[in-house]
Formats: sequence, structure tokens, C-alpha cells
Amino acid sequence: MKISQIELFQVDLPYSGGVYLLSGGRSYTAFDASIVRITTDDGQQGWGESTPFGSTYIASHALGTRAGIAEIAPRLLGRDPRQVDRINDAMDEALVGHNHAKTALDVACWDVFGKSVGLPVAELLGGSTGVPMPMISSIYAGEPEEMRRRVADHRAKGYRGHSIKIGALDSEGGPALDAERIAASLADKQPGEFFLVDANGGMLPETALRMLRMLPPGLDFVLEAPCATWRETISLRQRCPYPIIIDELAQQDDDIAFASAHDVADGIGLKISKAGGLTRGRRHRDICRSAGMTVSVQDTVGSSIAFAAIVQLGATVPPRTLRCVLNCEDMVTLQTARFDVLTEDGGILPPIAPGLGIEVDEAVLGDPVAVWSA
Repeated sequence: MKISQIELFQVDLPYSGGVYLLSGGRSYTAFDASIVRITTDDGQQGWGESTPFGSTYIASHALGTRAGIAEIAPRLLGRDPRQVDRINDAMDEALVGHNHAKTALDVACWDVFGKSVGLPVAELLGGSTGVPMPMISSIYAGEPEEMRRRVADHRAKGYRGHSIKIGALDSEGGPALDAERIAASLADKQPGEFFLVDANGGMLPETALRMLRMLPPGLDFVLEAPCATWRETISLRQRCPYPIIIDELAQQDDDIAFASAHDVADGIGLKISKAGGLTRGRRHRDICRSAGMTVSVQDTVGSSIAFAAIVQLGATVPPRTLRCVLNCEDMVTLQTARFDVLTEDGGILPPIAPGLGIEVDEAVLGDPVAVWSA
């Protein structure tokens, strides 16, 4: 089996909540998706997606994703997509870094691999645990009581995890407003629920400490990505009474190893496009398991194709270390594919269909913006 053609599609994904507000005054109304279809010489097809969270989240952006794919795609023609580690070696030889550009190609190779042997991707990644996974909401920063209402809305939909966004500038209300947001969002916390309080790297140790000292006692949450740098995170870690999870800082394999070796964090937000795909995401999963670090399997954002990859990888994380998976499909209004997850005991499991388990709506994608053929 050899890759004979790679097609690249561009799709705009409107945010389902209108305007998504993030720390530091960042806001988003839509996301620019790059979707790849790989076709092999025996007619197998695989799909993958990479959708950066705008251009101000991490060092990635949609135009860069497509430029990176253009650099890499010709180097993959004629290769066996099932040799996922060798595919990743070839991508690294073609382009240094730029994980977001490699993700769609890597995921599409896993989709082909699964279809070629008639197995879901989760089985190829080590096997599904068979334990239903809780989903996590994404509650953008807003007025405290409004955030409380949005948590309640997601709770009613069956979400058992909630990612609460904070990081107000001083001109917006600063640490005092963030403390109110946290207290309001957790006011109705139910048994078995898990809360991440996520600053997306938007705080300094000083502002984080001021905020933490304003909180009422007894709140149960994990602080995610409070600061933008390792130095700031390590400084806060020494004085923070809450568990810390890293996200934006956890991109390369050595980032996870560093966090473990230096006890910087208690877990990671494993975002597939940030990691560079399922091949690298599998390695991050295993490093965390060895180090006793928890994992929330997510992506920056994305459509049904990205959600399918999240579910396939999340299903392989032991329940003891898996906190939640993100339903990014719920964050956008455009459905690019049909993905029928199995729902059981308030959680989700991947379908039994081979590959990613998706049926892509090609009419939604339109014509490819680039094609490479052997």
C-alpha cells in the first residue's frame, strides 16, 4: 500500500457560542480548518484535520498549517501510510517543528491504517479500555453568573467535566473578577464532576497568587496553564495550593519529560494538533502514564474529524489517569462528518467502525485548494 494522492481542503468553522473570549483580551468568532484526504494506490482513503485556535493561542496559524502541509505532502507520496513512525520521520525531515501542519497528515494515515485492517484506530493505538469517557465543556470567560448558567447548560447535556476560562486583564477586573468567575462556576458542583480552571497562559505568578488568595475555601479544581513560560509556572508551582496542569507548554515529547522530571505539573492537556498528531499523542500518553500524570485528551478546536481523533486516543488512556475528553464538534456549527459515538453510563466510547469511524460530507468541504499526486 502506497500513498498516491493527497488533497487539502479549507473550511471555516463558525463558533457555536457567537464570540469566544479568552485571557488577555483575545476573542474568536470562527476557526479556519485544514482538512486532508489521503488516497492510496489500492483505493483506501483516510481523513485528518488541523484547526488552530486562531493565530494568538500558540505558535500556529491556519495559513502556516497549509503552507506546512505543502512542504511535507510531496515527500509522503509513494510511502506506506501504515508505517506511522516512518511517516513522522519523513515529515520531520521535510519540515522542522510545525506540529499543527503534521497533524492532519498523521491522523489521515491512522484512518487509512484502521480501514486497511478493519479496526478502529483506538485498537491500533493500544486498545480501548471499554470504559465510557466523560466529556468536558469549554466555558469561555464572561460574567460570573453567565458562566455559571453555561456550566449548568452543559451539565444538563451530560457533560461531567468543565473547563472554565479565566485570565482577566486588570482593566477588565483582574484577579478579583477571575476569583468570582471560579466561585460562580463551581457553585453548583455535582458529585463526580471535574473542573479545570484554565488561564491559557494569560497570568503572571503575581496575578495568579492574588486571585488564589481571594477564593473561598473548599473549592475543588485543577489550575490549567496559568502562565506562559516554564520559569513563571515553576515559580507559581512552589506556592500554589492547587494541582497544576500544563497545556500550551506541552507540545514536544521533551516538554512532557521535562515537566515530569522537574515536577512542574500534575498532568497535561493533550491537544492532538498541538502534539503533532496521534503518533506523537500516543507518546505523550505513555510518558504521562509512566510519570503518574493525568491527561485530558482534547484539541485546540475542530470539527467532527478532529473530535473523532480525540475519542479514538482518549479511549486508550487508563481511566485512573484520564480526566475528560473534549467534544470540539460541539464548539462549531458546521458538521464536516458523521461520527456516531457510543453513549453509555453518562460517558462516550468510539464506534466500532474501522479507522476514525467517520463518514465525511464532501459537499461541505467543496473543492480542494491543493492536490499532490504520485
